[in-house]
Order: sequence, then C-alpha cells, then structure tokens
Amino acid sequence: MELTLQTFLIVCPLIFLSAFVDSIVGGGGLISIPAYLMAGLPAHLASGTNKVVSGTGAIIASTKYLRNGTVKLRPALTAAAFALLGSAIGTKLATFFSEAFFQTLLLLVLPCVAVFLSVKKDFGKESDVPKADISPKKELLVSALIGLVFGCYDGMVGPGTGTFMLMSFTAFLSMDLLSSAGCARIANLASNIASAVVWALHGEVLWKLAAVAIVFSILGNYCGARYAIRGGSKNIRVMIFVVLGLLFVKMGYELLF
Repeated sequence: MELTLQTFLIVCPLIFLSAFVDSIVGGGGLISIPAYLMAGLPAHLASGTNKVVSGTGAIIASTKYLRNGTVKLRPALTAAAFALLGSAIGTKLATFFSEAFFQTLLLLVLPCVAVFLSVKKDFGKESDVPKADISPKKELLVSALIGLVFGCYDGMVGPGTGTFMLMSFTAFLSMDLLSSAGCARIANLASNIASAVVWALHGEVLWKLAAVAIVFSILGNYCGARYAIRGGSKNIRVMIFVVLGLLFVKMGYELLF
C-alpha cells in the first residue's frame, strides 16, 4: 500500500487521541480502527497495525501507572496472565457465535451501566473504604476471572475491553478508579501484545505507518496516564461515559447498517 502525506495527517492525530483515551479507561480502538480504515487500510491490516501501535504505546502508560504506585501488582499480573488465555479461547468461540449477538447484548447492557454510574456518584472514589477485607485468595480468584472473561471478550469482540476490566476491578475488588485504571492497563497490555505478535507473524502490519504512529501513541498514552493520575477518579469517570457513548453508537450503527 502506498503511503501519502494525507494518510499520516488522518492517522496520527487520531492515534494520539485514541491513545489518550485508552490509557485512561480503555476503548481507544473505537477511535484508532476507524482512523486506519479512513486512511484506506484493509480491515486486517488496520487491525494488525493498530495492535502493534497501541500495544507499544500502552507500555508507556503502564510504566507511568507503575511508577506512580497506583497498580496493585498481584491482581494486575493475575488478570494479565488469564487475559492471554481468555483471548485465545475467545478467538476460538468467535467461530460459534455471531458478532451481532454480542453487539445486541452490549446495546442492552451499556445504557444500564451508564444509568448505574449516574446514580452511584461515589463509585470508585479514592475516599471509598471497602466494607469488608478481601482475602488474598478471593483477590486472586476474582482477578483471574476478570482476565479470563474480558480476555475472552477481547478475542471475540474487542471494543471496550479495558473499560470493562477497569469497572470490574472497582466493582468486585473495591478499588478506586485510579487503581483500577492501572490494573486494567497492565491486564489489557498483555492481550494486546499477544494479538500484535499474531498479526505480525501473519504479515498484517504496515510497518512504515506503524513506525510513525507509535510516536503519537506514546505521546497520547503518556499524556492520558498523567491526566488520569493528576485528576484521579473524577477525570476517569468522565472518560468512562465518553467511551460508553462511543461504544453504544458503534454497536448500534453496525447493527442497523
């Protein structure tokens, strides 16, 4: 594929924006994949290039969260390990279930999630105190399930994986949104890297475009992680609504058209 200046002008700013969003709450693929498609890349080449670019940039955001001390390593690494397994399972299951089934399910679930967040305004605030201690055994089990379930979802459908992981860490392990964002970033990074390797081995990466886009992905991830860390749960909460809205519009559009 021939690359032109127009290709880079379309892709690079949107990659920065997608990386910014992805580093905070996940869901950056809702912006980056359309960017590659608008630039004229075939679907598989767009997916492969996206995984390499987003996976590389995500390393920066993960490092930023780790240095800030917001990542709880045990649940993050457990979820990451099982996300790899879940992604492989999800890819296999995708052959048995239609994507339309999951899109319809999400169209029913997403408004409920948005209403829940609107009503429960203290969800994931740093000042929240867990009502009960969570044992190490329960923490490992829940983290493994989060990685397995949403890794599987990532393999079957994909969009919004990091967002759902973030909300699950908060809901089921009583983490604040900032800690959940760090853990979700680590877990989602694992599945991204695995997927990037597979796409690269199949030759579905446009490396000349990826080399430039990676720079914008790194900048976006750095700025996004900094924005989340400085603003805490308040900034993360706002971005959750943005991603849920984008995901709802995407799924609705694909089902209708």
